[in-house]
Amino acid sequence: MMPFQIIAVGTSLGGFEALKAVLGGLPADFPAAVAVVQHRSSEDSEGLLRLLEPYVKLPLVEVEDKDEIAGGNIYLSPPNYHLVAERGYFALSADTPVLHARPSIDVLFESAADSFGERAIGVLLTGMSRDGSAGLGKIKERGGLAVVQDPATAEGYAMPESAIASVPVDKVLPLAEIAPCLVELCAGLRSKA
Repeated sequence: MMPFQIIAVGTSLGGFEALKAVLGGLPADFPAAVAVVQHRSSEDSEGLLRLLEPYVKLPLVEVEDKDEIAGGNIYLSPPNYHLVAERGYFALSADTPVLHARPSIDVLFESAADSFGERAIGVLLTGMSRDGSAGLGKIKERGGLAVVQDPATAEGYAMPESAIASVPVDKVLPLAEIAPCLVELCAGLRSKA
């Protein structure tokens, strides 16, 4: 099996604390690229990057259009743009909001599924909408893995519950166990590749 190349992470209500736990739990030598969509206000420029910086060991990048996708970086969607994972680079899109959200988790997850197939992992965290469920389903259809935060540990339980109800997810984990799981998945596959 090929090693995972991209971890697509989506979150909404309560997302900052969830991202601190997940992204902060990744070691400095984490091999995959991590792409993050956090629902946030269109006026919030670079706030998320500055807020997360003290908690993470990997470089944080707020994506600009056509940025190359490189392992070992965390890529944050800028406010008011969809984040699209292409083969080798990211694109930004100002297309219509999806489920009232731009950036949309579904847009990131569906593009990661199309571009990376079985080398993608979708991680859906806390939130109070249905965003992410359809995209997570597409990651599964393309052979990737689906990881969902246990709704009991989520500030916003609706998003994880929606995914669990509609997608054959691989793992439902308490927040504290998500980063160790990602490290294990990527390390295990890296050593076999």
